[in-house]
Amino acid sequence: MRSSVITDAENHMRPVLKWAGGKTQLLDAISARMPTVYNDYYEPFIGGGSVLLFLRPEKAYINDTNEQLINLYIQIRDNAESVIEVVTELDSSPCDKEMYYRIRERYNTKITSNELDFECAALMIWINKHCFNGLYRVNGKGTFNVPYNNRIAGNSIDDMNLMRISEYLRGAEVQISCSDFEDACKKVKENDFVYFDSPYVPQSETADFTDYTKDGFSLRDHERLADLFRRLDRIGAKVMLSNSEFVVLLQQKKTDLDKVIELFNLSPSQSSYLKTGEKGTGLIVSGKKIIPFDRRISKDSSIYNLCQTDFRRDVT
Repeated sequence: MRSSVITDAENHMRPVLKWAGGKTQLLDAISARMPTVYNDYYEPFIGGGSVLLFLRPEKAYINDTNEQLINLYIQIRDNAESVIEVVTELDSSPCDKEMYYRIRERYNTKITSNELDFECAALMIWINKHCFNGLYRVNGKGTFNVPYNNRIAGNSIDDMNLMRISEYLRGAEVQISCSDFEDACKKVKENDFVYFDSPYVPQSETADFTDYTKDGFSLRDHERLADLFRRLDRIGAKVMLSNSEFVVLLQQKKTDLDKVIELFNLSPSQSSYLKTGEKGTGLIVSGKKIIPFDRRISKDSSIYNLCQTDFRRDVT
C-alpha cells in the first residue's frame, strides 16, 4: 500500500478554477479524516481538484461528467504551454462588458461544436476569472450563461502553478475520464480510497445549485450514490463523502411524533415512516428536501441479532 502524499511548500499546487463546492478551505479537516495508507485513489467528481492536488497520489483515477472540465485537465496535462499562451494573450487587453460577452460567445461556440482543445480550456480559465463569483453554470442546451463580474484587468492564470499541475499529471499514473460516477468506480478494489464530492443535496430552493452540466444531479442520483458508497464499503474499499448537513429521523414516540410532524411540516405519507413500529425506517431531512428510507432487516437473520440492542429480548 502507498501512504497518502502531502505536498511540500515548494511544490504546492492550487486549483486552476474557482469551482462551486471547492474544498481548498477544508483540506485540513478532510485530510484529518481520510485514510493515511491506501492503494489507488479515485475521485469521481473531480471539480476544481483541490484534494487531488493536495494529496498528489502516485496512481489516481479522476472523473467528472462536465466535458469542458475534463478537457481542461487533459489540455493542462498535454498542452500546458499552449493554454498559457492563449490566456496570456487574452489578459493583454483590458476587459470590459463587450469583450467578456464576445469571449463567452466564442467559448459557447466551442461547446456547441464539441471542439474540446487547448483553446477551449484556455477560454474556460479566462471566463472563470471574469464571470460572476467564478460560477460555472450552463443552461438546458449546455451553453455557459453566467454574466460578467466587471473585472477589468489582472492575471487570469498562474503560469508556474499550471506547469506544476501539468508535470504532476504527466509524471504520475493519473487516468482522466468523463463518465457517470458509477462507471468511474468499476475498477475500485479492496484498500483503494474513493473520495466522493458530489453536488450537494439542496438545502433550500435558493441553495439548489446542480447546474454544472445540462443534466444536473437529481435526487435519484443521490440515491444511486448512497448505494454505490455501501457497495464499495462492503468490498473493503476506503470511502469518504462530503455533503451538506442533514437530520435523520427514526421511529418516534406518540408524544414526540406530533411535535416532529409540526416542526418539519411532514405529510401523512412521510410521517408513516416514523411510526411503523419496526426498526430500519425513517426520514432524512436536508434543507427543504425530505427523503424516506426503508432498510428493515429480517428478524430471522444473524445480522439482526448482532445489531439489535433491546436487552429485554432473548437472543439465542
